[in-house]
Amino acid sequence: MQFLWTTITVGNMEESLAFYQEVLSLPIANRMQTPAAEIVFLGDGETKIELIHHQGEKTSPIGKNISIGLSVENLDDHMAMLKEKGIPIAEGPFFPNPSIRFCFVHDPNGVSVQFAERR
Repeated sequence: MQFLWTTITVGNMEESLAFYQEVLSLPIANRMQTPAAEIVFLGDGETKIELIHHQGEKTSPIGKNISIGLSVENLDDHMAMLKEKGIPIAEGPFFPNPSIRFCFVHDPNGVSVQFAERR
């Protein structure tokens, strides 16, 4: 079995795309429109993030114990970039052991995004 994507239902597609493209640097892999929804797949690897916006539907709150984890080369540099873009650090940075450091931010929909530097 292969993991393919994680789906996030979004309230505002353009706001969410700006976050995932500009902050997470994920390129659009596929974008499609149906009469009921707009769907965008992001990422250039095997695993993707799928954003879906259902026309006229309200989004539900995201569970507080769910996060998306992404690897970064240098956590300090990445946190500085987040600050420049006006993205507040929601939690961290944490240093649970000598081999990893990480922090969390929230996307426009309340999804926790973890940036991890592996040492």
